[in-house]
Amino acid sequence: MTDIFDQQRLSFGAAADAYDRIRPSYPVQALEWALGVTPFRIVDLGAGTGLLTRRLVELGHEVTAVEPDPKMRAKLAERLPGCAVVAGSAEAIPLADGEADAVVAGQAYHWFDPGPAHAEIARVLRPGGVFAPLWNLRDETVGWVARLAELVHEHRDGSVTGSISLDASFGNAFGPVECRDFPHSRPHTAASLLALTRSHSWYLTASEERRRRIDETVQALAADLPPSFDLRYVTRAYRAERR
Repeated sequence: MTDIFDQQRLSFGAAADAYDRIRPSYPVQALEWALGVTPFRIVDLGAGTGLLTRRLVELGHEVTAVEPDPKMRAKLAERLPGCAVVAGSAEAIPLADGEADAVVAGQAYHWFDPGPAHAEIARVLRPGGVFAPLWNLRDETVGWVARLAELVHEHRDGSVTGSISLDASFGNAFGPVECRDFPHSRPHTAASLLALTRSHSWYLTASEERRRRIDETVQALAADLPPSFDLRYVTRAYRAERR
């Protein structure tokens, strides 16, 4: 892994409060499709501030949240004081072999080093257990959302982006990968859209000048929107079973 990659994937702690407040959660339907409805022992990798963790706990699962950034872990522990929150990463999961029924990764898999991460995920999963990474992707079939994506892309400077290809593989330890999309939306204002933009790694690691240009881009686009508007998402969920 490169120093720039590591800098980006560990950049979120500086914006932990804003991240927890402004990032979207995940539709119940996506989680039930990926995991079923039976309560599981679940490992949430790259759990961040616990947006996915909280939804899993609400659904009755026993969750261990694994997060490398201490500021993100602190926010997660504050929001879910009864949840197991441990330091670790996808490449070094501090759990015993076969301890988990499922491993999930919300908005995090693109930060993993695939070879060692797949081996570690397979190690902690029981045979037949499920690995399910998910992403909340902006719905770019909406005109203004597509314009936002184009404008922001100009300022990203090659930063890492989310999601993976639809023909993904998680290695020989896993069976075929299934994928399904789940639409949902979240209300926004011009101020909250700007806050959302500022919660991304490519913004957090940008220079002050680049941040200023991104702010201006988002503010100019939001000026043409109503005072309150919905940002539509598609949650893209993947699942594969441990052989």
